[in-house]
Amino acid sequence: MAKKHKHEEHENHERWVISYADLMTLLFALFVVMYASSRVDTSKLAKTTESMRWALHFKGEGGVTKLKVFRGQPSEGGCVTAIGAEAGQPTTGQKKLVEDTRKKLEKALKPFLLRKEKNPSVKIEVENGKLRNRLAAHGFFDPASASLRPEALAVLDAISTEVAGSPQLIRVEGHTDDGAITSVKFRNNWDLSAARAATVVAYLEQAHDVAPARLSAAGMGSSHPLVSNDTSENREMNRRIELVLEVPPQDPRAYLPPAP
Repeated sequence: MAKKHKHEEHENHERWVISYADLMTLLFALFVVMYASSRVDTSKLAKTTESMRWALHFKGEGGVTKLKVFRGQPSEGGCVTAIGAEAGQPTTGQKKLVEDTRKKLEKALKPFLLRKEKNPSVKIEVENGKLRNRLAAHGFFDPASASLRPEALAVLDAISTEVAGSPQLIRVEGHTDDGAITSVKFRNNWDLSAARAATVVAYLEQAHDVAPARLSAAGMGSSHPLVSNDTSENREMNRRIELVLEVPPQDPRAYLPPAP
């Protein structure tokens, strides 16, 4: 029986074609990228860069001072322009609105603010994006009473005139000292402080047509003293009414930077 001869496989000398084809593909891709990069839309690139710089800046007011891309009301997760802001920190728009309101109130209340008193009847403070108007109780109410004194109306009228058309929410807080009261009408300081706050709210609504949706009243009793109740002067400082002005979350001006 004849023995079959096994033919040796010929060596493939054309394998270089595969490597050459891969090289050509890579070169083609490189030239396409280079061509595309040479035709950059500079305006779109600038906007993209600006948005990325702002989005990656997670502290303070953002990396861009004038960002006009994100408009509209915030979603359930919060306004997009407030992403990364620390809790409780006011935005640029909120700061501007509060500062503008402060200047208007200081101008309107100038006669009361200029009085040289140890415990002034009116005091304006800015606190964490909110504007506080502190009104000493001795200038607005008689002891253990929730009826406004006639001289207090001029102060409330001046405040209402400046904030009546503002979008800011108005929370009226009643505060007392820790001394027990002797009154048939009010059981304790909680009742008294709540009644005083409600009286001021009712006056703002009825006398100046401030929208009820913007108003709220809170009786704080003696739970938030400014100073310790160890002297009669300190007790007098703690007996007060505070009108707190706050920008509502749905107000776009709370999130957008001021117009140039």
